[in-house]
Amino acid sequence: MAENHNKRKSRQIFVGDIPIGNGAPVAVQSMTNTDTRDISSTMDQVQQLHEAGCEIVRLAIPDEEAANAFKVIKSRVSPPLIADIHFDHRLAIAAIRGGADGLRINPGNIGGRKAIQKIIKEARAGDIPIRIGVNAGSLQKEILDRYGRPTPVAMVESALEHIRLFEELGFEKIKISLKSSNVLNTISAYELLSREVDYPFHLGVTEAGTLISGTVKNAIGIGILLYKGIGDTIRVSLSRDPVEEVKVAYEILRALDLRHRGPEIISCPTCGRCEIDLFNIVERVEKEIQGIESSPKVAIMGCVVNGPGEAREADIGIAGGRGQGVLFKKGEVVKKLPEKELAEVLIKEVKKLVDQGA
Repeated sequence: MAENHNKRKSRQIFVGDIPIGNGAPVAVQSMTNTDTRDISSTMDQVQQLHEAGCEIVRLAIPDEEAANAFKVIKSRVSPPLIADIHFDHRLAIAAIRGGADGLRINPGNIGGRKAIQKIIKEARAGDIPIRIGVNAGSLQKEILDRYGRPTPVAMVESALEHIRLFEELGFEKIKISLKSSNVLNTISAYELLSREVDYPFHLGVTEAGTLISGTVKNAIGIGILLYKGIGDTIRVSLSRDPVEEVKVAYEILRALDLRHRGPEIISCPTCGRCEIDLFNIVERVEKEIQGIESSPKVAIMGCVVNGPGEAREADIGIAGGRGQGVLFKKGEVVKKLPEKELAEVLIKEVKKLVDQGA
């Protein structure tokens, strides 16, 4: 992995056993979209997220029943769990007592200074961190009145106001998020706040959208900030199965050479020279090797003439021609194969490569 010499220096906290900040690897988070009160379904999704590489899972706690369910879920799953609380500080306290590894609250809607004091008292006793989550859609009324809309400066002012309150109350085990559905506002807000505080940052673009539009927004927003050295943990937000959020998060980290998990598939977009069913081959190979945690580069190319050369940096790959193709390693052709065997042989060779520790 490349070393980022411009990495912002931040304090370190722990969410469960996961370090956040101060040079630790950028942690990947997601959030369940099941009803937390449905214990079985929520546990299943937590496990699916964990298997996909999600290191910290956040659960919504809308009422007392959900808080009670959270306690049961926490006792039965392995990844650290964060309780997401709005409006009612009593739910935050219940979640802490139920074993939460962290809280996410918006201090602007949790009930004022006294409520926050009570939450901090419990968090300190449980030795757990709190994320101050500033959201462009729920800034304090007086700040919105002052700026007219949720500008980056308005978001930062809101964050600093909350941070000062936590500091006055003697609690500094915090991380900060500044989320907006506007990518440029999100980037600007994090950049501005990074000059003011050294607390770890949780990155995200809220309400980003569907798989395609959301992936683009997250990749640009989170990617630009990480490239600038800003960000200690991330959550990709998609209107999708949250497992897809984890996959996209790792692809963003891979593209920036920050973390690598799972095989990297290199495939051509196809053109008029492609004479094999490349799309179906890619889908089959991706499905069969997606559970692999190591990260070989796997190429699937549609041109037998240029494919091996264009994917020379791949560890292993195939390139197809009319009804046939070749298996190649490091750009060198190993053997020819009929088209119907290309996917099956490549899958076997990738697994063999992984077993050999390549």
